[in-house]
Amino acid sequence: MANYKATFILDTRGREESPDDLVENLKGELVSAGAEVSKASNIGRQDFARAADIRYESGVYAQYMISGDAEVPGKILEKLRLNKLVSHKMIQKV
Repeated sequence: MANYKATFILDTRGREESPDDLVENLKGELVSAGAEVSKASNIGRQDFARAADIRYESGVYAQYMISGDAEVPGKILEKLRLNKLVSHKMIQKV
């Protein structure tokens, strides 16, 4: 088992759920991919340094401390690849 820090930028445009609810729902996606989530936190909305699209200038940052085997990061990235809620993904081994 290895420990990872996963950071995601959530695109909340057109969503009625609160950002905290979206963070909890994404936690369920991580668990279904085989990860054990020890901490989930909503870092908040932050502006991008460079916005590629003027309609999408900021996003909600969510950070998770997870653990799992060596295949877990790949499984998570594959599971979230087509998820419209998650616009950017980063998983680091800690």
